[in-house]
This record gives sequence, structure tokens and C-alpha cells, in this order.
Amino acid sequence: MSHKILLIGGHGKVSQLLTPLLLAKSWSVTSMIRSPDQKATIEKLGQGQPGKLDVLVSSIEDVKNEGDAKSILEQVNPDWVVWSAGAGGRGGAPRTLAIDRDAAIAFTKASIHTPSIKKFLTVSYLASRRERPSWWTDEDWAAFEKVNNETLPTYYKAKIAADEVLTVLAKERIDEEAKKGVAEADKFCGISLRPGTLTDEKPGGVKMGKIGSRGNSSRATVAEAIVAVLNTDGARGWFDFVDGDDNAEDAVKKCVKDGIDAAEGEDIEGMKERAGKL
Repeated sequence: MSHKILLIGGHGKVSQLLTPLLLAKSWSVTSMIRSPDQKATIEKLGQGQPGKLDVLVSSIEDVKNEGDAKSILEQVNPDWVVWSAGAGGRGGAPRTLAIDRDAAIAFTKASIHTPSIKKFLTVSYLASRRERPSWWTDEDWAAFEKVNNETLPTYYKAKIAADEVLTVLAKERIDEEAKKGVAEADKFCGISLRPGTLTDEKPGGVKMGKIGSRGNSSRATVAEAIVAVLNTDGARGWFDFVDGDDNAEDAVKKCVKDGIDAAEGEDIEGMKERAGKL
């Protein structure tokens, strides 16, 4: 089945690896980039691919609220949305919060509140969580605290806020769909894909599910994991992974079959309270 995907942050390293993989599935992709100078680079990614590629020049920094995001969604009319954007540490804390938190949440809300959009996937990171999960060691937790409290405190605040809004609103939509008798296969899929430390290594296998807080993930493997999750019916929730030996699609299917969601252990009621303020 053909799908139309809005890829937000299309000029990023992961997105440039991802775009040809999506097009190879004969899916249509609208790659959203911030500058006309980036357009030629993106257009090359669609050469010789069966899927259709469009390029939308529209800066994420102009998205201030859900209404701004909704206008872009109405222009593109996707059925799936992938958030793979970020400030990348440029512009200091205000820019990180404006993009990684505020704009991400705006697109999350607008997508979930659009009935024709069936999947929203955000690329987060392994340590984006508030509670220590039962499967983490003392060393895992110490590494988590160092990264989130010392190395990337603003990024952490932004990403966990966006992850929590996605988790809360996705559940609300699924509950509403259940009341309306929507078939399980047709229910909304909200996905937080959570790689380890990004590298430029070649693509490979993954280790996915209830894993520790440490490990690397090659950007090429992240791109393959995005395709695997999107291509798996019923894949929703938090997918933690690092480089490993398992085929990405097989690993995703196993997580879905076994009901593994790395959000387990998080304070859902606390999430609801915090998300309601954003």
C-alpha cells in the first residue's frame, strides 16, 4: 500500500539516509527543509526511486503553535508524519526549546488531532525518560543522569516533554478510536524511536526492547529502523535500541508480538499532568 509521508527535518543526516529507503518502498515523501539552498541536495535523493519526492521549504522555527503545524499538514496532506528535526545544539537553549520541544509538540498535537494521519514517529534518544526502568543497572542510571543533567540538560528537557505529549495524546486518540469501534489494525500509532549515541558507521543490526541506557546507534541503522517500525502493523510506543545483531524488522515485530514498550515504568499520571500544561 502506498503512503504519503511528511518528513520534518529533511536535510538532517538521518533524514538524508532515510529518504531513499522510504522512496524505495514506493511511498511518497514530502521532505521539509528550512532553506532553498538545501533543495538540490534533497532532490538528488529521489533520483531513480519508485516513490515520489516533493520538497517543501518551510522553516520549523516559524512553527509556534498547533495551528501553524496544522497549516503545513493541510498543505501536504500526509497519512504518516516523521519528526527527525532538531536544533542540533545551535542557537543555545532558547532555540533548542523552540524546536525540539515547542515545534515538535505543535506537530505532535496537530498530527494526532488530524484523523487522516495514522502514524506519527518521532526520533528521540535512549535516555529520554524520567523514571529508572526495572531493567537498567546502577551503571545505566548513572550514565543517564550524567548525560541528562550535565551534558545535555536543555535537550533532555525538550525531548522528554515532546515524548510525553506524544505518549499521552496517542493514548487518548486510541481510547477514542476504541469507543468508536475502530479495528485494531486501523488505530493510531504514536511512536518514539529511541537510538543510542549516534555514529556514522555503516548500517547493521540492532538490539531492541528492554535494554540499558548506553550504546551506539549508527545513523544508517536508525534510518532502517524507522522504515521497519513504520512498516510493521501495530507498532506503537517507545522503541529503545542500539547497534546489535538482530535484523531491525524482525526486532520490531518481536517487540510488538511480546507487547514490549520501553515506556514501561514511567509515571503516566504525571505525564498527563505535565502534558496538559504544554
